[in-house]
Amino acid sequence: MEHKRKVVYTLVLLLTLSLQAMGNHMKITKAVVPAAGLGTRFLPYTKAIPKEMLPILEKPSIQLIVEEGIASGITEFDIIANADKPELEHHFSHNERLETILEDKGKLDLIESINTIIDTVQFNFIPQPEPLGLGHAVLQAKNAIGDEYFGIFLPDEIMIGDVPALAQLIAVAEKYNASVIGVLEVPHEKVSSYGIVAIKEELEDGVFEIDHLVEKPKLDQAPSNYALAGRYVLSPRIFASLENTKPGAGNEIQLTDGISNMMHNGERVIAYVMKTNRYDVGTPLGWIQANIEVAMHHPKFGPVVKELCEKLLRYSYKL
Repeated sequence: MEHKRKVVYTLVLLLTLSLQAMGNHMKITKAVVPAAGLGTRFLPYTKAIPKEMLPILEKPSIQLIVEEGIASGITEFDIIANADKPELEHHFSHNERLETILEDKGKLDLIESINTIIDTVQFNFIPQPEPLGLGHAVLQAKNAIGDEYFGIFLPDEIMIGDVPALAQLIAVAEKYNASVIGVLEVPHEKVSSYGIVAIKEELEDGVFEIDHLVEKPKLDQAPSNYALAGRYVLSPRIFASLENTKPGAGNEIQLTDGISNMMHNGERVIAYVMKTNRYDVGTPLGWIQANIEVAMHHPKFGPVVKELCEKLLRYSYKL
C-alpha cells in the first residue's frame, strides 16, 4: 500500500510539474522590428537618414520602440534592416571616440540612456534581401526567434501610455495561451487604410476572439472598425504560415495573410484593444503630434512647450 501511495504521489508530482511548465512556457523575451522601409513619405529627409532615426525630441523614434520593449520584458531585438541603413546599427553600438570626448568634458550622462540599452539587451541585425512585404520581413527572423512566442513592433507606430503597449499584449497572450493582435478603434471612414478584424465573440472587456482578418476593406465591406495597430505577440507557427503564404496586396507577402492562414490551421488568435495613445510617425503629421506629446511630458521642456502651444492657440483664435 505504501508503495502504491508513493507511485501515485510521484505521478501527481510529475503531472503538476508538467502543468506548471506548460503554464510558464510562454516567456516572451524576443521581438522583431521590421525596419527595411524606404520612408518615402519623408523624402527628401529620408534620402540619407533612415525614417527610424527621425527624432522624437532628443531620441530617435526607434529608441522609443526599444524602450517600450525593454519595459515589456524584451531582452533581444531582431531588427530587419539592410546594409543601406548602417545608422541603426551604429546607434545601438558603443562609440568609443564620442564617449571619450564626452567623458573628458564631464558630459557622459548625455548618452547614458542609450549606453544602458546597449549594455542591457541584445541586438541582431538581419537583412531582407528584397522588399517583398511586411510578412516577408518578419519571416527573415525565423532562425533568430526559433520555437518561441515573440513580439513584433512596427517602428512607425509610437505608443505612449501608462502601461507599455506590448506588455499589455503579453499579459493577454499569457492568460489565454494564444497569439494576440493589438487593435485600436478607427473612424469608419478610415477602415480602408488598415487591416481590420472581424469579431467572433467578446471574451472580456476589450478582448475579442477573432473570426477572420480583412486587409484594407472597402467601406461597405468592413466587418468592424477595429484596426491592426502595429503591435503583435505571435506563435512561432507564423513562420511556417508565411512560408506558404502567396503574395497578396501590392504583390507582397502580407503579415495579415500569414496570420489568417495560421488561424485556418488551428492557431488561436485574439484581438486586444490597447490602452494607449498611438502616433503614426511614418507621416509628418503623426511625427509632429508624437513630438508634442513627448515634449509635454518632459520635465524640462514640458512647461515651455505648453506655454508655447497656449500662445499659438490664442494667436490663431485672434486670426
